[in-house]
Amino acid sequence: MPVVVIGGGVMGGAIASGLVRDGWTRVSVVEAVPARRAQLAGESGLRVGAVLDEVVDGAQVVVLAVKPADATKVLDQAAGLLPADALVLSVCAGVAIATIADHLPAGTPIVRVMPNTPAQIGAGMAVLSPNSSVTGEQLELAARLMGAVGEVLVLPESRQDAVTAVSGSGPAYLFYLAEAMIEAGVQLGLTREQSGILVRQTLLGSAQLLAMGEHPAVLRERVTSPGGTTAAAIRQFDAHAVKAAVSDAIWAAHDRSRG
Repeated sequence: MPVVVIGGGVMGGAIASGLVRDGWTRVSVVEAVPARRAQLAGESGLRVGAVLDEVVDGAQVVVLAVKPADATKVLDQAAGLLPADALVLSVCAGVAIATIADHLPAGTPIVRVMPNTPAQIGAGMAVLSPNSSVTGEQLELAARLMGAVGEVLVLPESRQDAVTAVSGSGPAYLFYLAEAMIEAGVQLGLTREQSGILVRQTLLGSAQLLAMGEHPAVLRERVTSPGGTTAAAIRQFDAHAVKAAVSDAIWAAHDRSRG
């Protein structure tokens, strides 16, 4: 079915490209920036346009992937072009379903989505929150669409601020940790390249172990011998209240998401 992604930035481009890789054959992107539009046009299977009325008319699924500040303006432009039964997905962080609905025809099925940047490599995490107009079949469609770029979870919209704080912003926390680990390796005498290789593979392998389902505390304890090097490091984390700092950081992200 025809899918239109409005906004070809990092997330919009990742979703559009992921759909094509997943076998969707009627995917269009609306992108205003000429350089980015040219870049997207070079991807096989994507139809790329500069203005909404070139591609939105007739779309059965519309993915809103513009900057949150631009969302209502774009919705006003798209409202008159949407078919009556079109499903609208919004990946605009912090933009509530009620706000989206105010700028679309009454009864429009809307799914608010919080994805994250690993969607660029098909390893994202997306949380879907539907409004009351979304049917079960449409929710399954939205899940299948976002499943093209990673894992999917359905939660009430009231949980979206927590989701934003944990998984939406979550990749940045891990990148921040990786940055600190690499820098420490350099301070210990490794080259930046050597330290980077060690840290990247350590995080990758650890994430794969975590994905097998065991509790992180169990995995950590297996690495932590009594009186050993890891125990000494964990003691310093505890002395600096790292767990509390992480919790405070996620709460700060949550509060900012609520506005």
